[in-house]
Amino acid sequence: MSLTQRFPVGEPVIVGDLVDRLRAEPDGGRLKVGDPRIIEFLTKFARKLLAPAVARRYPELASLGFFLRKSEIRKALTRLADDGDALRFPRGLVFHVPPANVDTIFVYSWALSALAGNHNVVRVSSRSAGAAEEVLIALNAALSEVEPETAALITQTQRMITYDRSDEISGALSLAADLRVIWGGDGSVRALRQYPLAPHARDLTFPDRSSFAVVSVAGWQAASDAERRGAAEGFYNDSYWFDQAACSSPRAIFWVGDADAAASAGEEFRRLLSEVLAAKQHVTEPAMAVQKRVSAYGAAVDGLISKMTFDGNAVATLELTEPSALPREWLGAGTFGSASVRTLIDLVPIVVRKDQTVSQFGFGREELVEFATELAGRGVDRIVPFGSALSFSAVWDGYDLLAEFSRLVSVQV
Repeated sequence: MSLTQRFPVGEPVIVGDLVDRLRAEPDGGRLKVGDPRIIEFLTKFARKLLAPAVARRYPELASLGFFLRKSEIRKALTRLADDGDALRFPRGLVFHVPPANVDTIFVYSWALSALAGNHNVVRVSSRSAGAAEEVLIALNAALSEVEPETAALITQTQRMITYDRSDEISGALSLAADLRVIWGGDGSVRALRQYPLAPHARDLTFPDRSSFAVVSVAGWQAASDAERRGAAEGFYNDSYWFDQAACSSPRAIFWVGDADAAASAGEEFRRLLSEVLAAKQHVTEPAMAVQKRVSAYGAAVDGLISKMTFDGNAVATLELTEPSALPREWLGAGTFGSASVRTLIDLVPIVVRKDQTVSQFGFGREELVEFATELAGRGVDRIVPFGSALSFSAVWDGYDLLAEFSRLVSVQV
């Protein structure tokens, strides 16, 4: 069975030939961690994503372009610089299997692995469209703008491919890999783990995760009108860019403080969010509107909510009977559980390992550090301001990805 080569664009190739090419030493010499040729290519690619026409159509690609600017790359590499007596090297060949529902995550994963000097093969879903297709166009365009030697190096060491479900192909790529990166949830992890790895290789997995938001009632009351509107817009970006399907998109919002004041603040927040949705000309597809109501009524039947409020078809707010009833599954874009608690520490008992990101508004650093300290690493990997939930970082799900994509050799005398 042949593979379709999406980047660099090329003729269909069989998996054995692809593996042989990717495992061979490139003509231009081995890649190293922070290889300047990879940096050159990534920064040209970033400029493509930051072009106004692309950024306006796909705002999430502007975030990706910002992440891949040369200054940001340098910051990420600086964190790897102090390894004492150890030398840092690439891992080798990395096989990435990203999810189909968040169609730019494969670029972050691939870019950091390439920056670590690895040869990479990325399986791009045949269902990818929109932003993912724009990414592939930008990658191939950037390849034509780098020095010929760099273009040849990229072509020899980096591949993005599409293929139908195939035990033969997935098995061969898994066995050839020094590291396999699996995104997309528990089912994807289980499915890929049926294909054995070489004894020295290992998996880096990103299983099902869920996230929630917290708002300080006192912080909301102290905020200016502009800050409150900014919070609503940031929450919109966190929740609606990927139809709330991203693992870091909040699925519930907790108001922390006085209960009566929390109710008033929640009403104002919903009004502001509705205004943002109108300004963004957000369109809710009929199927999504139905999904919201089915999910809401199901939660009511299960006794998880005491009240539901629909602000048009775009927002459904489900008042939880208790904080522990927070939804961790996707209920439809724009569907949010809601509850109030007295303090952040009241949320500690309900946090589980599956919880990934807490997006917050109105808290000081001391309160957030105390919350994270009480959690003690048993849940929540990120605490970020509203508007930053989807901002990818080289530290993700508790992993320092550049460190994971490289290996250390200690030298002692």
